[in-house]
Amino acid sequence: MRQVVLDTETTGLEVELGHRILEIGCVEIVDRKLTKRQLHQYVNPQRESDDGALEVHGITTEFLADKPLFADIFDSFLDFVKGAELIIHNAAFDVAFINHEMRRLSPKLGVITDYCTVVDSLALARKKHPGQKNNLDALCKRYTVDNSQRDLHGALLDAEILADVYLLMTGGQVTLSLGDSEVDASGLDGEWHRLPADRQPLKVIYASLDELKRHEEKLQGLAESSNGNCVWQQIIQEVNS
Repeated sequence: MRQVVLDTETTGLEVELGHRILEIGCVEIVDRKLTKRQLHQYVNPQRESDDGALEVHGITTEFLADKPLFADIFDSFLDFVKGAELIIHNAAFDVAFINHEMRRLSPKLGVITDYCTVVDSLALARKKHPGQKNNLDALCKRYTVDNSQRDLHGALLDAEILADVYLLMTGGQVTLSLGDSEVDASGLDGEWHRLPADRQPLKVIYASLDELKRHEEKLQGLAESSNGNCVWQQIIQEVNS
C-alpha cells in the first residue's frame, strides 16, 4: 500500500479570494514504512501573501520570485502522488487549493481525487481523541513526536512530522525502509548476530533510581496517549502481580 503524506503552505486562507499555493511537501510511506522518498517544491504564487499567512510560514515574496510556477511543477507533483492514498491534516483546506491550481491549468484535469484517494488525519484524530486539541502540535505532544524545529510552518517539515504522528496514531511502528533492508526506530536491521563463545562477559549497567523514575513516567505517558494500551506497562504489572 502506497501512501503520501502531504502538506502545503499558501498565501492566505481563502481560495475563493484567489490565494494560491507557494510550497508543497510530500513524504512517501509504503506498507506503513517511511521510504525516505520525498517531494519538496517552492512555487511562485504570482501574488503577495497575507500578513497573517506570512507570520505562519515566513516565506517572502522576494524568496519566491525566482521559483517555478505551479504549471512548471505540476507534472512532477502528479507523478509523485498519482495512485497513492494522500494523508493530509485538515484535508479539505489543501485539497481545495490543489483543485484550484488544477482548474487554473485546465478544467480538463479534473480534481486531485480523480488521481488519488484522500484520508483526513484531523478527522481520524478527532474520532480517536474527541473533545481534545488535535492540531499537529497537540498530536506531537500526545504521541511524543519531536517538533522542536517547527518554529515556523514548512510544508516538508510538517509532512515529515505528520507521517510520524499518523503511523503512531494508527497503531504502527515508525519504520524506515532503506534499500533492501529495514531499519526500525532502534537502528537495528532485524537480523540475529551470534556472539562468539569466547567473548568477554558483558558488563551489566543497572539503571539509577532517577532513570527508573523517568522510565516509569515515559510509560505512563504512553499509556495515557494509547488509552491504556502500553504493552510494556502491562508486562511490568503482570510480572509484579
